Amino acid sequence: MTVDAAGRSRGPLVVLDADSTLIREEAIELLADAAGSLELVTEVTERAMRGELDFAESLRERVATLAGLDVTVFESARARMTPTPGVQELIDGVHAAGGRVGVVSGGFHELLDPLAQQLGLDFCRANRLQTADGRLTGRVDGDIVDARAKAAALEQWAAASGIALARTAAVGDGANDLQMLGVAALGVAFCAKPVVREQADVAIDTPDLSAVLPLLGLRG
Repeated sequence: MTVDAAGRSRGPLVVLDADSTLIREEAIELLADAAGSLELVTEVTERAMRGELDFAESLRERVATLAGLDVTVFESARARMTPTPGVQELIDGVHAAGGRVGVVSGGFHELLDPLAQQLGLDFCRANRLQTADGRLTGRVDGDIVDARAKAAALEQWAAASGIALARTAAVGDGANDLQMLGVAALGVAFCAKPVVREQADVAIDTPDLSAVLPLLGLRG
């Protein structure tokens, strides 16, 4: 990554959603599978991503089903997470252009942090799961990362990097990504729900994040 003497990045800022974007899975469903609540959580997640439910309330409902899980579930869930094809190529391409890449998620730091470090992401923001005595309480610890928080993260990371909003892009698939896509100069619907495809600037229908590079003028 290249910065000028004032510490400003000379490339674009790209902010990715996590579930079904940075990774192919919905991470909370990996936890719900261990809790025996997969069917319920999958249904609620699908409705929330279509914009039919308030995201924060739907997340609290889903997290409540995880109460009692041992924290060792994080390790087993991380092992099942699959980075989306092309994600490393996208990150490397943006970095080569002097830019920065972040992930902001309605999912959880406990699952995302190791992957973000492995991929070389510059920023990562997500929810945290409350635990007590080595088990999940079924509650979220702190403020929930919702649609507004995702948009705010993009704005804050752009400011911190010295990157104008005119040189930002956001990539996501669900209704809770719409505010972020709207704030960015380029909003990309990635294998997205219809409501997102309708409102995004451009849609990518194949699960390959390297397809974002040409949209940034960085390849071919």
